[in-house]
Amino acid sequence: MIESRFNLSALFVGAMATFAGIGVARFAYTPIIPALVEANWFTATEAAYLGAANLLGYLGGAIGAHTLSERCKLRYVLGGAYVAVALSFFLCLSPIGFLWFFLWRFVSGFAGATLMVVGPSLALSSTPEAQRPATGAMVFTGIGIGAFLSATAIPLLLNGGLVFAWIGLGVLAAAAGLIADRAFAGLKSLPAAPQPGNGAGGLTAAQKWSIGIVLAAYAMDGVGFVPHTVFWVDYLAREVGMGQTMASYQWAVLGVGAVLGPFIAGRAAKRLGWHGALLSGFLAKSIATALPAVSVSMVSVTVSSLVVGAMIPGIVALTAGRLSEIVGPAGHKKIWGTATAMFAASQAAGGYALSSVYAFLGTYEPLFSIGAVILMSGGLLLSTRYLLFRKATQME
Repeated sequence: MIESRFNLSALFVGAMATFAGIGVARFAYTPIIPALVEANWFTATEAAYLGAANLLGYLGGAIGAHTLSERCKLRYVLGGAYVAVALSFFLCLSPIGFLWFFLWRFVSGFAGATLMVVGPSLALSSTPEAQRPATGAMVFTGIGIGAFLSATAIPLLLNGGLVFAWIGLGVLAAAAGLIADRAFAGLKSLPAAPQPGNGAGGLTAAQKWSIGIVLAAYAMDGVGFVPHTVFWVDYLAREVGMGQTMASYQWAVLGVGAVLGPFIAGRAAKRLGWHGALLSGFLAKSIATALPAVSVSMVSVTVSSLVVGAMIPGIVALTAGRLSEIVGPAGHKKIWGTATAMFAASQAAGGYALSSVYAFLGTYEPLFSIGAVILMSGGLLLSTRYLLFRKATQME
């Protein structure tokens, strides 16, 4: 039964890419920050900037991934990215220095972006059209699975020390690469589907307006994405006073939400359409991001973790679906690369800006309010789509 709904080889190629590229390369670092500070490997400010280094690397990878995939064999591109993610953990087993860690957090970000751009696009282009909606949703569950595994495994690994934690994460990345490589061998090329006038040069004014709105909103999500994915665990553990164990539990809740997010997004898109579901996702995420600024009760924090977790891959999936709806499957890879690069640029800028705010104020709390305002602005921008659509239609 599952074979008729999913292209399993494509599913594993895509899901392992999102698992290693974001779930491990990015999210696994967040619950380690308090341990790095407590072990005196780095100061809290340095640890925050190391998180931002990953965002900067992600920007470089997002910009270069498409060109890299066009010039090199895809199997080598993906394989090299998995090796780089694994090495970024294996080569950080002792506090050699800030610049060394900065370099490898940058490398993990670059490799993670490469996996995120190439993996899902390859998975969808290798999937028959009838199976694409189901496979596309499942591909992005890798983000949540990676976050959940890192949240549940890291506290156990940290019992053996930071070195043990780095080794465990490196093994996870390497295992994902081996699974993906086996799946890659089972991919089958599909004939290119004819495009009904939706190529880049054949877009109407209304379509161009819609693409611009979606890309701008997605860039705003790149900033709103930062507080929970870089600072959340350290904020709860040290500033709120929950401790490492309870803060890691909240990261696990975020991971559970991230596993559920693509399924929630898929159902929402079915009921509300891609645009309506995307707008709803932004509103939900902005409210959930603001909750810690209002209350740090266990209920409030748990709701924030769960909803933000769900909307991290949910908004990714809905943005990808909305862009595909506008430009069609043949134009999707190029526009998705552009969207990923814009997201990466905004999250890198947001990461450094918010790290600077933290360094200046010495507290994480205002960062969640800033993120919520930016996410709400993205939602408001999406809500103007109908007005701009009418304007664009009049221009044609």
